[in-house]
Amino acid sequence: MSVPVPSPRFAVAAVVLDIEGTTSATGFVVDVLYPYSRSRFAALLSERSGDPEVARALAQVRELTGDPHAGPAAVVKTLNAWLDEDRKATPLKTLQGLIWSEGFARGDLVSHFYDDVVPALRAWHAAGLRLYVYSSGSVAAQRAWFSSTPEGDLLPLVHGLYDTENAGPKQEPESYRRIAESTGLAPGRLLFLSDRPGELDAARTAGWHTVGIRRPGEPFFQQGVGDHAQAGTFDEIRISTTGSTT
Repeated sequence: MSVPVPSPRFAVAAVVLDIEGTTSATGFVVDVLYPYSRSRFAALLSERSGDPEVARALAQVRELTGDPHAGPAAVVKTLNAWLDEDRKATPLKTLQGLIWSEGFARGDLVSHFYDDVVPALRAWHAAGLRLYVYSSGSVAAQRAWFSSTPEGDLLPLVHGLYDTENAGPKQEPESYRRIAESTGLAPGRLLFLSDRPGELDAARTAGWHTVGIRRPGEPFFQQGVGDHAQAGTFDEIRISTTGSTT
Protein backbone atom coordinates (compact mmCIF):
# COMPACT_ATOMS: atom_id res chain seq x y z
CA MET A 1 0.00 0.00 0.00
CA SER A 2 1.43 3.36 -1.02
CA VAL A 3 2.10 6.02 1.59
CA PRO A 4 0.77 9.51 0.72
CA VAL A 5 3.57 11.90 -0.10
CA PRO A 6 3.08 15.55 0.86
CA SER A 7 3.42 18.09 -1.91
CA PRO A 8 6.81 19.85 -1.68
CA ARG A 9 7.76 23.24 -3.05
CA PHE A 10 8.74 23.16 -6.71
CA ALA A 11 11.13 25.45 -8.58
CA VAL A 12 9.80 25.27 -12.12
CA ALA A 13 9.14 27.47 -15.13
CA ALA A 14 5.85 25.92 -16.25
CA VAL A 15 2.85 23.92 -15.05
CA VAL A 16 1.15 21.45 -17.39
CA LEU A 17 -2.48 20.70 -16.53
CA ASP A 18 -4.66 17.68 -17.06
CA ILE A 19 -8.36 18.65 -17.17
CA GLU A 20 -10.72 15.80 -16.29
CA GLY A 21 -10.42 14.97 -12.59
CA THR A 22 -7.72 17.61 -12.09
CA THR A 23 -8.99 21.09 -12.95
CA SER A 24 -12.55 19.95 -13.50
CA ALA A 25 -15.07 17.33 -12.41
CA THR A 26 -15.14 14.07 -14.35
CA GLY A 27 -18.87 13.95 -13.64
CA PHE A 28 -19.45 17.11 -15.66
CA VAL A 29 -17.66 15.63 -18.66
CA VAL A 30 -19.46 12.29 -18.43
CA ASP A 31 -22.92 13.59 -17.54
CA VAL A 32 -23.03 16.75 -19.66
CA LEU A 33 -20.47 16.75 -22.45
CA TYR A 34 -20.64 13.08 -23.46
CA PRO A 35 -24.45 13.05 -24.00
CA TYR A 36 -24.20 16.35 -25.85
CA SER A 37 -21.71 14.90 -28.33
CA ARG A 38 -23.59 11.60 -28.62
CA SER A 39 -26.73 13.42 -29.73
CA ARG A 40 -24.85 15.31 -32.46
CA PHE A 41 -22.43 12.84 -34.07
CA ALA A 42 -24.80 11.99 -36.93
CA ALA A 43 -25.54 15.63 -37.73
CA LEU A 44 -21.86 16.54 -37.70
CA LEU A 45 -20.96 13.75 -40.13
CA SER A 46 -23.84 14.71 -42.39
CA GLU A 47 -23.35 18.47 -42.40
CA ARG A 48 -19.56 18.76 -42.29
CA SER A 49 -18.26 15.63 -44.00
CA GLY A 50 -16.21 17.82 -46.36
CA ASP A 51 -14.34 19.60 -43.57
CA PRO A 52 -10.69 18.45 -43.44
CA GLU A 53 -10.80 17.67 -39.70
CA VAL A 54 -14.02 15.67 -40.03
CA ALA A 55 -12.75 13.82 -43.10
CA ARG A 56 -9.47 12.95 -41.33
CA ALA A 57 -11.34 11.69 -38.26
CA LEU A 58 -13.61 9.57 -40.44
CA ALA A 59 -10.60 8.03 -42.15
CA GLN A 60 -9.03 7.30 -38.75
CA VAL A 61 -12.21 5.58 -37.51
CA ARG A 62 -12.27 3.39 -40.62
CA GLU A 63 -8.59 2.56 -40.19
CA LEU A 64 -8.97 1.69 -36.51
CA THR A 65 -12.00 -0.52 -37.15
CA GLY A 66 -10.48 -2.15 -40.23
CA ASP A 67 -13.53 -1.19 -42.30
CA PRO A 68 -12.47 1.19 -45.09
CA HIS A 69 -16.02 1.38 -46.44
CA ALA A 70 -17.86 2.10 -43.19
CA GLY A 71 -20.74 4.49 -43.79
CA PRO A 72 -21.92 7.28 -41.48
CA ALA A 73 -24.30 5.02 -39.54
CA ALA A 74 -21.53 2.49 -38.86
CA VAL A 75 -19.12 5.24 -37.85
CA VAL A 76 -21.67 6.73 -35.43
CA LYS A 77 -22.21 3.28 -33.93
CA THR A 78 -18.45 2.94 -33.40
CA LEU A 79 -18.19 6.41 -31.86
CA ASN A 80 -20.99 5.64 -29.43
CA ALA A 81 -19.36 2.33 -28.48
CA TRP A 82 -16.06 4.11 -27.82
CA LEU A 83 -17.93 6.69 -25.78
CA ASP A 84 -19.48 3.92 -23.66
CA GLU A 85 -15.98 2.51 -23.06
CA ASP A 86 -14.53 5.98 -22.37
CA ARG A 87 -11.92 5.09 -24.96
CA LYS A 88 -9.34 7.80 -25.62
CA ALA A 89 -9.45 7.35 -29.40
CA THR A 90 -8.07 10.34 -31.28
CA PRO A 91 -10.85 10.54 -33.93
CA LEU A 92 -13.51 10.36 -31.21
CA LYS A 93 -11.85 13.21 -29.33
CA THR A 94 -11.49 15.23 -32.54
CA LEU A 95 -15.18 14.97 -33.37
CA GLN A 96 -16.23 15.59 -29.78
CA GLY A 97 -14.06 18.70 -29.78
CA LEU A 98 -15.74 20.08 -32.88
CA ILE A 99 -19.19 19.45 -31.42
CA TRP A 100 -18.31 20.93 -28.04
CA SER A 101 -16.71 23.99 -29.67
CA GLU A 102 -19.99 24.68 -31.44
CA GLY A 103 -21.91 24.12 -28.21
CA PHE A 104 -19.74 26.50 -26.24
CA ALA A 105 -19.91 29.11 -29.01
CA ARG A 106 -23.73 28.92 -29.04
CA GLY A 107 -23.92 29.20 -25.27
CA ASP A 108 -25.37 25.69 -24.89
CA LEU A 109 -22.37 24.74 -22.75
CA VAL A 110 -20.35 26.43 -20.01
CA SER A 111 -17.27 24.63 -18.69
CA HIS A 112 -16.67 23.55 -15.10
CA PHE A 113 -13.66 24.26 -12.89
CA TYR A 114 -13.13 23.37 -9.24
CA ASP A 115 -13.26 26.46 -7.01
CA ASP A 116 -9.55 26.35 -6.15
CA VAL A 117 -8.35 26.14 -9.75
CA VAL A 118 -8.97 29.53 -11.36
CA PRO A 119 -7.45 31.61 -8.51
CA ALA A 120 -4.36 29.41 -8.61
CA LEU A 121 -4.03 29.68 -12.38
CA ARG A 122 -4.31 33.45 -12.24
CA ALA A 123 -1.75 33.66 -9.43
CA TRP A 124 0.70 31.37 -11.21
CA HIS A 125 0.32 33.28 -14.45
CA ALA A 126 0.82 36.60 -12.67
CA ALA A 127 3.98 35.19 -11.06
CA GLY A 128 5.45 34.47 -14.49
CA LEU A 129 4.76 30.75 -14.77
CA ARG A 130 3.86 29.41 -18.16
CA LEU A 131 0.67 27.34 -18.15
CA TYR A 132 0.04 24.52 -20.59
CA VAL A 133 -2.76 21.99 -20.98
CA TYR A 134 -2.30 18.32 -21.89
CA SER A 135 -5.59 16.47 -22.16
CA SER A 136 -7.09 13.50 -23.98
CA GLY A 137 -9.67 15.97 -25.28
CA SER A 138 -8.72 17.63 -28.55
CA VAL A 139 -7.04 21.01 -28.78
CA ALA A 140 -10.31 22.40 -30.17
CA ALA A 141 -12.17 21.12 -27.11
CA GLN A 142 -9.52 22.53 -24.76
CA ARG A 143 -9.69 25.93 -26.44
CA ALA A 144 -13.48 26.00 -26.11
CA TRP A 145 -13.29 24.76 -22.51
CA PHE A 146 -10.94 27.51 -21.34
CA SER A 147 -12.62 30.29 -23.29
CA SER A 148 -16.19 29.54 -22.08
CA THR A 149 -16.02 29.43 -18.29
CA PRO A 150 -18.17 30.93 -15.52
CA GLU A 151 -15.13 33.13 -14.81
CA GLY A 152 -14.92 34.40 -18.38
CA ASP A 153 -12.27 33.68 -21.02
CA LEU A 154 -9.27 32.00 -19.38
CA LEU A 155 -7.49 31.17 -22.63
CA PRO A 156 -5.13 34.20 -22.32
CA LEU A 157 -3.64 32.48 -19.26
CA VAL A 158 -2.63 29.43 -21.28
CA HIS A 159 0.65 29.32 -23.19
CA GLY A 160 -0.06 26.18 -25.23
CA LEU A 161 -2.39 23.20 -25.70
CA TYR A 162 -1.49 19.54 -26.23
CA ASP A 163 -3.60 16.47 -26.98
CA THR A 164 -3.08 12.87 -28.08
CA GLU A 165 -2.67 13.97 -31.69
CA ASN A 166 0.03 16.62 -31.38
CA ALA A 167 1.79 15.08 -28.36
CA GLY A 168 0.86 11.39 -28.20
CA PRO A 169 -0.75 9.01 -25.68
CA LYS A 170 -0.79 10.32 -22.12
CA GLN A 171 0.71 7.22 -20.52
CA GLU A 172 3.83 7.14 -22.73
CA PRO A 173 7.00 8.97 -21.59
CA GLU A 174 7.82 9.93 -25.17
CA SER A 175 4.74 12.17 -25.25
CA TYR A 176 6.13 14.21 -22.36
CA ARG A 177 9.55 14.40 -23.97
CA ARG A 178 7.84 15.73 -27.10
CA ILE A 179 6.00 18.39 -25.10
CA ALA A 180 9.17 19.46 -23.30
CA GLU A 181 10.95 19.87 -26.63
CA SER A 182 8.02 21.87 -28.00
CA THR A 183 8.03 24.25 -25.04
CA GLY A 184 11.78 24.75 -25.17
CA LEU A 185 11.99 23.94 -21.47
CA ALA A 186 14.17 21.33 -19.83
CA PRO A 187 12.10 18.46 -18.36
CA GLY A 188 13.16 19.42 -14.83
CA ARG A 189 11.51 22.82 -15.27
CA LEU A 190 8.08 21.29 -15.97
CA LEU A 191 5.48 20.30 -13.36
CA PHE A 192 2.61 18.01 -14.40
CA LEU A 193 -0.67 17.89 -12.47
CA SER A 194 -2.96 14.89 -13.02
CA ASP A 195 -5.23 12.53 -11.11
CA ARG A 196 -4.10 9.45 -13.05
CA PRO A 197 -1.12 7.43 -11.77
CA GLY A 198 -0.17 6.10 -15.21
CA GLU A 199 0.14 9.62 -16.59
CA LEU A 200 2.16 10.79 -13.60
CA ASP A 201 4.49 7.80 -13.97
CA ALA A 202 5.06 8.57 -17.65
CA ALA A 203 5.79 12.25 -16.95
CA ARG A 204 8.25 11.40 -14.18
CA THR A 205 10.02 8.87 -16.42
CA ALA A 206 10.50 11.72 -18.88
CA GLY A 207 12.19 13.79 -16.16
CA TRP A 208 9.27 16.01 -15.13
CA HIS A 209 8.15 16.95 -11.64
CA THR A 210 4.70 15.59 -10.78
CA VAL A 211 1.85 16.14 -8.34
CA GLY A 212 -1.11 13.81 -8.15
CA ILE A 213 -4.40 15.63 -7.58
CA ARG A 214 -6.77 13.66 -5.33
CA ARG A 215 -10.30 14.99 -5.15
CA PRO A 216 -13.04 13.10 -3.27
CA GLY A 217 -15.59 11.65 -5.67
CA GLU A 218 -13.21 11.41 -8.61
CA PRO A 219 -12.64 7.94 -10.17
CA PHE A 220 -8.99 7.65 -9.10
CA PHE A 221 -9.39 9.06 -5.58
CA GLN A 222 -9.45 5.69 -3.81
CA GLN A 223 -6.62 4.28 -5.92
CA GLY A 224 -4.35 7.14 -4.99
CA VAL A 225 -1.31 8.39 -6.88
CA GLY A 226 1.35 5.96 -5.70
CA ASP A 227 4.58 7.53 -4.52
CA HIS A 228 4.02 10.84 -6.30
CA ALA A 229 3.63 14.03 -4.31
CA GLN A 230 -0.06 14.73 -3.90
CA ALA A 231 -2.49 17.56 -3.23
CA GLY A 232 -6.22 17.77 -2.70
CA THR A 233 -6.48 21.29 -4.11
CA PHE A 234 -4.29 23.57 -6.21
CA ASP A 235 -3.71 25.97 -3.32
CA GLU A 236 -1.79 23.23 -1.50
CA ILE A 237 0.88 23.28 -4.21
CA ARG A 238 3.83 25.59 -3.53
CA ILE A 239 5.74 26.84 -6.55
CA SER A 240 8.71 29.18 -6.80
CA THR A 241 9.24 30.39 -10.33
CA THR A 242 12.40 30.22 -12.37
CA GLY A 243 13.01 31.71 -15.76
CA SER A 244 15.68 29.17 -16.65
CA THR A 245 15.05 26.99 -19.70
CA THR A 246 17.87 24.56 -19.03
